[in-house]
Amino acid sequence: MKKYSEPADRYKEQGNGGELARHLLDKFDLSDVKVEETPTGDHYDPVARAVRLTPGNYAGHSLTAVTVAAHEVGHAIQDARGESLFRARQTLAKTAMVAERFAGMLLIAAPIVFILTNAPQAGVATILIGAASMALSTVVHLVTLPVEFDASYGKALPILKQGDYLRDGDLQHAEKILQAAALTYVAGSLASLLNLGRWIAILRR
Repeated sequence: MKKYSEPADRYKEQGNGGELARHLLDKFDLSDVKVEETPTGDHYDPVARAVRLTPGNYAGHSLTAVTVAAHEVGHAIQDARGESLFRARQTLAKTAMVAERFAGMLLIAAPIVFILTNAPQAGVATILIGAASMALSTVVHLVTLPVEFDASYGKALPILKQGDYLRDGDLQHAEKILQAAALTYVAGSLASLLNLGRWIAILRR
């Protein structure tokens, strides 16, 4: 994504990422979905019904800016169509958020439970429950992968290709950006596993 953020003015005549997102949303009769700038990462918020882009992609005129904008609009389309995988991800994500907080508390509490009860089984059970809850976030990231690939290749790529939004020769590079956007959640899944491993390592000391 960084690589194709230059040249920064490649799509200056066509418009920036935020403008393309607005255009595409209107084209798909999603005028009620907002386009906003955010410092916390490019994403689509189904609760607020908003496509949110980082400053560089919202106001940027690079290939990365317009491609990422199309990817996030892809999620808005999934939401509007009520696609089952998208709905499943949202449900799992909410559950995982609660479970991960619960897991953190349980893992912290495990040594205390062991000391108070003097029962190794209680401490082990607490650790296992906490670890299972934390592992749920990894499952969410894995379930997310088909949703992300559909947003990239089932939605954004055909839109960019058929709408003639890209300059000659840019489509193959846009595909790389869309792949990177989808695989962001692979990194998230690995981070979840590393976080779980870190807690287990701490508790084994």
